[in-house]
This record gives sequence, C-alpha cells and structure tokens, in this order.
Amino acid sequence: MATDDNKDFGFSEKQRARFLEHGYLRLGHVLTETELSALQQRIDEIMMGQVCYQHMRMQLLDPESGQLRRTMGHEVACLAYRRIDDLEQDPLFLAFIQHSRFASIARNLVGQHVSVFRSMFMNKPAHWAQTLPWHQDVGVGWGIDTNPIMTMWTALDSAGPDNGGMQIVPGSHRQGIINERHFLAEDEIGRYAPEGAIMELDVEAGESILLHNFLLHRSGTNPTSAARRAFSVTYMDGATRTLDTGQTFPVVFGSNALDPETVPGKPAELVEKFYG
Repeated sequence: MATDDNKDFGFSEKQRARFLEHGYLRLGHVLTETELSALQQRIDEIMMGQVCYQHMRMQLLDPESGQLRRTMGHEVACLAYRRIDDLEQDPLFLAFIQHSRFASIARNLVGQHVSVFRSMFMNKPAHWAQTLPWHQDVGVGWGIDTNPIMTMWTALDSAGPDNGGMQIVPGSHRQGIINERHFLAEDEIGRYAPEGAIMELDVEAGESILLHNFLLHRSGTNPTSAARRAFSVTYMDGATRTLDTGQTFPVVFGSNALDPETVPGKPAELVEKFYG
C-alpha cells in the first residue's frame, strides 16, 4: 500500500489548535479507492481465516448465547467478528498505520518516538442490535502508565445515524478523565453528554478523523443489511509501559520502528492480557 512517504502533509498550528479545542479533526479522504478496497479485502480475509496470525485477539458474537466472546487467533470463518486487535502485525494495515499524514500529526502531538497501543478493527455487522455507550478511551483503565491523547479513526464503510455511526460531544475532552472505567455512569450522562451537545459524525468510506482519547463518544445499532466497519489506531509515547509487567509497545515512528516488509508477530506478553 502506498503511504505517500515523499509527501510532507504537515500539521498546521491552526489544525492543532482546532483539535485541542474541539477534541476532533476531520482529515478528509486519506485512503484512495484502491487502498480502501485493499484494506476491506484484507480484513475479510482475516475474518474468513485466509490470512491468519497466531497472536491476534478477536471478538466474536456467539450465535448460541448471544454474547460476545474473545478468541486468540482465528476460530470461525465468518464476517461477523465484532472486533480484531493487533493489526500492526499485518503488513498492509501497518503500512496504513505509518501513513505520512499520521506521522506528521503523531510527531507534533506525541513526539519523535511513537508506539501504538492498539490497532483495532471495529465491526457492526448487518442487523447489529448492540450499542456502544458513552465512554472515553482512558489509559489508566487500560493498565498503562500514560494516557494517550490521539486516536486515528478511519471509516472502511460510510457511517452515519442510520447504520451505527459515531456520535461525539465536541469539547468534552477538556473535562479531563470523567470515569477511569471508561464508560459514563447513568447519572453522568445528563451532565456531560446532554442531548443539545451531541454531534453526529457522518463520514464516507476512506475518511479519517483524529480523535482526542478523552473525547466522549458512542455509537448506535446497525439495522441495515450491510456492515459498518472502521479501523482505529491509538498512538502514544514510545516509552509507555504496562503497569503490571513494564512491557513497552510496538514502535511505529522513530528508531526501531516496525517495517511492513519484515514485521514480526506480536510478543505473547502483549496479548496474554487484554489491555484495552
């Protein structure tokens, strides 16, 4: 996948100020049609077991119990996986994670040595009846010693209110950490996410949005006959460690960064525990 390595997209002071004020920034179509198609095909190949990784955490809806359950690696050939983590192991997804546009932003907001906490496929399959409640993506609750501030969210399918698109409360990140358990308590919703402050993020397939990790967001059900898929990457200081073992995370920008041509499998110690 082309990553426009010879281009310097930059990250202007105006863009930085807008992001820090509102907690999000629309970046437009970062993926070309060809690149978008390639990522869509690759995630389908992973879900169908045509491309497999040993240390890749996946989340599947159990048809018998109706409950989500986690698997280590591929288990069932279907397109109904709710979530797939550790996608920096895949050369195609890694190349996109290291897109020059994202590198410019990460170096501005994080620094020169940048690791990735999670690179995550999120799926709302057709006729998906579950919602994702109001929450923040807080590092303390993830068991790491840093609270990341930037997540790059890319639509693999167009998303809006009809198919479980994202809703946000602009500026809510300035409240700081509201709840270290991520999700708002019932009595906090009216205070921090009143109806008049909610904004729908309508996006087209291939668009990317920079999100502050403290920004309140949620998503609804997908009653349509087509999946609503997205890819989310959280970037952070490369020195960040897990609180229990002191393990660092895969570096994507800076010295010893992963290379799509030689990317190894993810260390077992980073997947034996669910960190976020």
